[in-house]
Amino acid sequence: MNDVLYEYLLGASLREPEVLRELREETRPMPEADCQISPEQEQFMALLLRAMGAKRVLEIGTFTGYSSTAMALALPKDGKVVTCDRSKEWIDFARRYWRKARVEDRIELRLGEAAETLKYLIVEQRLDSFDFAFVDADKTNDSAYFEQCMKLVRAGGIIAIDNTLWSGRVADKAKRDADTRAIRAFNAERLKDDRIDLSLVPIADGLTLCRKR
Repeated sequence: MNDVLYEYLLGASLREPEVLRELREETRPMPEADCQISPEQEQFMALLLRAMGAKRVLEIGTFTGYSSTAMALALPKDGKVVTCDRSKEWIDFARRYWRKARVEDRIELRLGEAAETLKYLIVEQRLDSFDFAFVDADKTNDSAYFEQCMKLVRAGGIIAIDNTLWSGRVADKAKRDADTRAIRAFNAERLKDDRIDLSLVPIADGLTLCRKR
């Protein structure tokens, strides 16, 4: 996928709502902008949610709210996105766009460490209650988040994990940093995991889709 083909892909298929384009453009100059998913991935995930008839979504890693806003827009009016983040700075930014997109009533924020939030959801008996979970947070905890999501997502639901190609570093044996090793280990675990149906989709930075059997 070179730059010319990527621009063609966007021009030929992207239907990004104006509020999402504005959010993406405002996020672009930030040093952490790489944490935001790409617009074609947003559109793909929204299509998945609509195709599933999803109503309950769990998100680990809110950042500036691009993916939570997009997923909320894809849900019916009685749908709900439960999103987890530990940064009040990013949440304040995200709230502004939730209001602008008129989906604030569809988004339930849990501020704090994601592992603790997921544990609380399990204690609250939210087991098997989510149709879709999106994991896009600290990569060294992907496996732990996945196991918690397996308890919270219903049979037939999907857990999507972002950045599983990690800009190609997963395929470079010379790369031995903690994040790269954690993603490699996560990918290897999922390949052997007979609790799920599996597809690693080469969109953006790699999106692993796990359908809970």
